[in-house]
Amino acid sequence: MIKIGIFGAGHLGKIHIRCIQSIETYQMMGFYDPDDVNANAAIEEFGIKRYENAMSLIEDCDVIDIVTPTVTHYELAKMCLEAGKDLFIEKPIAHTIDEAKNLVELSEKLNRIIQVGHVERFNPAFLALNNIPLNPMFIEAHRLAAFNPRGTDVSVVLDLMIHDLDLILSCMKTEVTEIRATGVSLLSDSPDIANVRLEFANGAVANLTASRISMKQMRKLRIFQPDAYISLDFLDKNAQIIRLYNKEPIEKEGSMLSLDTPNGKKYIEIEMPDPIEVNAIKMELEYFGEAVKNRTVPVVSAIDGYKALHLAHKILDCIEEHANRVGAFETIS
Repeated sequence: MIKIGIFGAGHLGKIHIRCIQSIETYQMMGFYDPDDVNANAAIEEFGIKRYENAMSLIEDCDVIDIVTPTVTHYELAKMCLEAGKDLFIEKPIAHTIDEAKNLVELSEKLNRIIQVGHVERFNPAFLALNNIPLNPMFIEAHRLAAFNPRGTDVSVVLDLMIHDLDLILSCMKTEVTEIRATGVSLLSDSPDIANVRLEFANGAVANLTASRISMKQMRKLRIFQPDAYISLDFLDKNAQIIRLYNKEPIEKEGSMLSLDTPNGKKYIEIEMPDPIEVNAIKMELEYFGEAVKNRTVPVVSAIDGYKALHLAHKILDCIEEHANRVGAFETIS
């Protein structure tokens, strides 16, 4: 079994503990959290050991799961890597681009595995695309949430939008060539709403909107490509795939919708794959365990985490430049 310990026993940390205790791959050694309220609640709920010293926990474990505030990720991860431990790090991988780059380089130098907690990669909606060739030319993402003080230590780009940035980068096999972005701060000191337009080297475009002060929840990603329209709902955990054909495939005769267009008759196939019933957090931790055992590249690697963070910070720079240019980046009173 893999001996695992957790840094952080807050809201998300407790979810991780619960998942890890249900995975046979792991032996839970305990946790470290300097907050007595969090720690006492975790001890009472899970009956696990609280370590008073971070290094003592590191020494007792094979791997460490870091579920702490983003600003602490780098120092904790560096300690673990230098002690020869593999890591699961909640998103984003680090607070700054330089920190993330250093972690990538250190993990490669020491031959250690880092998996980053971009959990939407394990959402049933996204898993439905596993066997579908992707060639996106236009992507639209909306991620809206009600205000929650937890997470406002960073902007909405790093808090929410980074999920969609990671998903889009995993679909696009080409580089971002242009970024346009704007953001507004309403309830915190950093952008609470952001809208972004990305252009890629192959001509593809992605539009993203993220808000943490919405009256309704929404987590949707829409992909448009020459042969299909794909709609993913990460809240309802389902996918809809609509394919367009110039002629009705023989093997699907009678099962498709026909559509008269100025360019002649087209045929439409609508597919709604049965969602895979999974606990996404548990699944990502299971995959991490497999990567550690087999010494393979994890589904969401340190480099993936770095790329998403790097793009997020470029977007934040664009938001600041836009605000300085038009004077729009102000807290509304």
